[in-house]
Amino acid sequence: MPMAGRNVHFIGIGGVGMAGLAVLVKARGADVSGCDLGRTPRTAWLEALGIPVAVGHSPAHLDGVDEVVVTPAVRADEPELAAVASASRPIRLRRRGEVLAEIVNASDAIAVCGSHGKTTTATWIARLLLALGEDVAWCIGGETGNFPVAGVPPSRPSSSPVLVVEADESDGTLALYRAKTLVVNACEYDHPDHFPTEADYFACYETAKRQAGTVIESETLAPLDPPGPLASLAPHNRVNARAAIEVARRRGHSLDAILAALPSIVAELPDRRFQVVWPRSDAASATPAVPVAKRPDARLVIADYAHHPTEMACAVKMARDVCGGRLLVLFQPHRYSRTKALLANFPAAFEGADDVVLCPTYAAFERPVEGGDVADLYRACRESFGGAARADGAPRLFLARSCAEAWEHAANSMVAGDVTLLLGAGDIIGLVPSVRRDFGGEAPRAPARRIWIGAGSNTWKSDLNLSVEYVRTSGPADAPGASLGIPWMAGVPGTIGGWIKMNAGAFGHSISEIVEKVKVDGRWIAGADCGFAYRHSDIVGEIQDAVFRPFRAEGDAASYLARRPKFPPGTYGSFFKNPPGDHAGRLLEAVGAKEMRVGGATVWREHANVIVRGAGATTSDVLALARLLRNRVLFRLGVALEPEVAGVGLFFRSCALVSFGIVALLVGRVV
Repeated sequence: MPMAGRNVHFIGIGGVGMAGLAVLVKARGADVSGCDLGRTPRTAWLEALGIPVAVGHSPAHLDGVDEVVVTPAVRADEPELAAVASASRPIRLRRRGEVLAEIVNASDAIAVCGSHGKTTTATWIARLLLALGEDVAWCIGGETGNFPVAGVPPSRPSSSPVLVVEADESDGTLALYRAKTLVVNACEYDHPDHFPTEADYFACYETAKRQAGTVIESETLAPLDPPGPLASLAPHNRVNARAAIEVARRRGHSLDAILAALPSIVAELPDRRFQVVWPRSDAASATPAVPVAKRPDARLVIADYAHHPTEMACAVKMARDVCGGRLLVLFQPHRYSRTKALLANFPAAFEGADDVVLCPTYAAFERPVEGGDVADLYRACRESFGGAARADGAPRLFLARSCAEAWEHAANSMVAGDVTLLLGAGDIIGLVPSVRRDFGGEAPRAPARRIWIGAGSNTWKSDLNLSVEYVRTSGPADAPGASLGIPWMAGVPGTIGGWIKMNAGAFGHSISEIVEKVKVDGRWIAGADCGFAYRHSDIVGEIQDAVFRPFRAEGDAASYLARRPKFPPGTYGSFFKNPPGDHAGRLLEAVGAKEMRVGGATVWREHANVIVRGAGATTSDVLALARLLRNRVLFRLGVALEPEVAGVGLFFRSCALVSFGIVALLVGRVV
């Protein structure tokens, strides 16, 4: 399909699908440009092919553009995208899938679709046909060693190359395909963000099949007898390879020629398909397709793109098979909608793991939705196989505040023979440099973080194996806060330093009202310079001493104590801060939070802003329950509660490192 004379601009060109499509569009004669948020090896590759890539998004990129191609990963309110509609000259806006379908329908095309194995199958088809002497163009959602996401053969007067593409169903554009050959891999319900029901999802495939010239359903193909070069592959990859063989046979190639070429083709998998990232092998240019051997002498770290429960179960089983010790699975859910829709299917996917560490959901282009948070997944897994105390061979379950924190647990826990599986399609792959740094000695390990604590109740401590040293001060600030004799603080636990660090208070008063100066790490700081705010100060370091101004309060300690709620044992005091003009407890009660439970952590029936650590409770239970409480208020009332308990970290994050900083001294809270 010629595109000469068209000026086409790609917003988000660095994405794996967008980059490949840009190469195809350029090969058809269009002037192609693009932009993305940053430079990557893929954008450098595009520029080497003559496609200019701008860093950042700007409406200025639209000057002289006839068409704009966009991916769902770009938000509708992105200024560059929004400027398309208001441009002074008409600019055609198109989805990536629409453009690729147009090219497929005008080509001798082989389109590979299905819920699982598309990238591997499409790669093996393209490489096999190349090895058999065909002119091949391709556009595939993954690199394999030195085989990039897209390619076109050299121009020849008589050449009409076959086009091999990975056909993505996620946005429904698969229904636009009229491929000459359609390869259909295993199909399971997915992408609930676009397909509200299973019927909608499968109808998309049926439309594509009806419109195709030839349909090859990989799951129905008879296995090779004998299996020959496929015998060493994992079962699911035998199915993928069998589909590639079938495509080549139907294009007229002899089985003998196919089998002669096949071993080198199936020897490599696309990146992030059971890819060993440690021990590092610089000699390998791609992921070996043959399962790795057990290494009792080494710690093994494997990355896998699996994010659907069926794929995950396969990856976990493969990891268990090569694990000579303990198997640690670090999983980052991919998209809130998928997590919510397939929630009941996830727990079984972890069968065989020893530790399962769940990381915050990778949003992709989605906004958070109630029921799709990592805390919802944690609760489902907790109900299925328990928490930190393993029962009947179930995994130990943990909730991490970031992918980086999950890896810290694995790095501190692994011994020779253990395997860690980095599982997910999001930016959990960004942990690979940390793996190589920590295990390869590329940089010294950071010393343990020192966190000063007091004697109160409201600092949350992760149950992950982190490099944290909790240290209690031994100076005057370690004295009980009650020794100050402040009537309105009667009954509030904690130390003097803890009260100051978190600006403790009650009944409309705060400790900052009477602080004259504070000694921190040997240096005196005036109270006015401590950054006091509601349940907050800017003090970083060890509080060693303090000087207070004279004070006078209405009422005596007994009268204040009589008005204070009698919290049960095992609480952090009030968990969330009161938002301006309201009370956290009232908001939580309004959304039915009382007696909500995750594992051994429960919301107190007497007060919705109090979490009680019951029998068998883990601190991951507490973190998950706190996230669920915050989410319920956020989604139903539009109020974002902030934790009063130090160290929790409840905000929506993906793989970005949460700042640990210095956690405040312990101090109780009341509403």
